[in-house]
Amino acid sequence: MYLVTDKRKVTTHRFMEMKQRGEKISMLTSYDYTMAGIVDKAGVDCILIGDSASNVMAGNSTTLPITVEQMIYHARSVVKAVSRALVVCDMPFGSYQAGCEDGVHNAIRIMKESGCDALKLEGGIEIIGTVKRILDAGIPVMGHLGLTPQSINKFGTYSVRAKEKAEADKLLADARLLAETGCFGIVLEKVPAALATQVTAEVAVPTIGIGAGNGTDGQVLVVTDMLGMTQGFSPRFLRRYADLYTTMTDAIGHYVEDVKNVDFPAASESY
Repeated sequence: MYLVTDKRKVTTHRFMEMKQRGEKISMLTSYDYTMAGIVDKAGVDCILIGDSASNVMAGNSTTLPITVEQMIYHARSVVKAVSRALVVCDMPFGSYQAGCEDGVHNAIRIMKESGCDALKLEGGIEIIGTVKRILDAGIPVMGHLGLTPQSINKFGTYSVRAKEKAEADKLLADARLLAETGCFGIVLEKVPAALATQVTAEVAVPTIGIGAGNGTDGQVLVVTDMLGMTQGFSPRFLRRYADLYTTMTDAIGHYVEDVKNVDFPAASESY
């Protein structure tokens, strides 16, 4: 594993230890067994089964359509492949917004049926009662502030959040509240780098940034984006570490050519 010598299972407690000693936390999404196994073996600290599966795996334009059942399916597949990384599953839109009872019921169901380590919820003071009830049920919770894709119809845009003072003040207050309530970490998505750095300094729990600068305690990206499997999505925060789109299309094209030319299978590949 790259730069990783400690092969112990990553836990929420170890997240806190990493923040305290200044070790940055690496986090990527995964949605299936094969990809999760590769990501885990490469040394990533945390794997997120994001509701971005709605876009990446199902082709939806937003995260809103994905269901609890679909998230459980993806999470169960990921958990089977992972031995080291902390596995966090998003609670999808509609699974906790209606109130505490729905939230706790769905949280318990996701944990029981998927085997993941923790859940992630979007929002601050508006959902704090539900967060507390889920925590009281013994389920670790990661918060998510800034750009919250489940609220896209409310905001109407995926642009940077909390640029104005009032919204920045609320984000900071929400981060403090989530940490004080017991969340073990907070994702900060698409917020000004200076604000994310301030939040990181003022809350005791780790912050994970995406489009939030390098002052956070860690970073997260969607795995298919950073591997260059997706096209036409190039936000400023995305760094592509490979061009698998080209690699895969070239390989598949070569396969098609070999089949058409009766070059595959060869005699050595036949029984």
